[in-house]
Amino acid sequence: MSTDLPSRILHLIALLCVAALTFALVSQHVFDMQPCAWCVLQRLVFVATALTCWVGLLAGRIVAGLRRLAALLVAGLGIAGTVAAWYQYSVAAKMFSCDMTFADRFMVDSGLDANVPWLFGIFASCMDARVDLLGIEYALWSLSLFLAITVLGLAALLLRAHQTRA
Repeated sequence: MSTDLPSRILHLIALLCVAALTFALVSQHVFDMQPCAWCVLQRLVFVATALTCWVGLLAGRIVAGLRRLAALLVAGLGIAGTVAAWYQYSVAAKMFSCDMTFADRFMVDSGLDANVPWLFGIFASCMDARVDLLGIEYALWSLSLFLAITVLGLAALLLRAHQTRA
């Protein structure tokens, strides 16, 4: 059972990411809470994290070290998401426009905002996208989830490394 724990953690991380994306899309398309550039950048990090988890699990069936690599990448993505959410909360949300910030340039240059607008479209400024849920801004909820993902990714990495030595 303990040998399966890293895999369970990676599955859990992927499901948390899908839940966060689902919540964001329902907020946008049902409750008309339009996302800013930093919001959609965080969505991209959630997508990349979930895919990294599942690809790592599949590839880990062939080469066990790939599962550890996926856990390391997931921890790195968690850190990137944490930085993006922190920046959105502490800097971008106080700006009248997110235009020409890193998130805006990255999403526009990637073409994701134009090609997948239902998921990655930028429809609000960061100041306009400040929304509370249970008295806490969405950016802080996202930041908390990214911190949890980072810790879980490191746990999956370290548990796997520990089991390899045993």
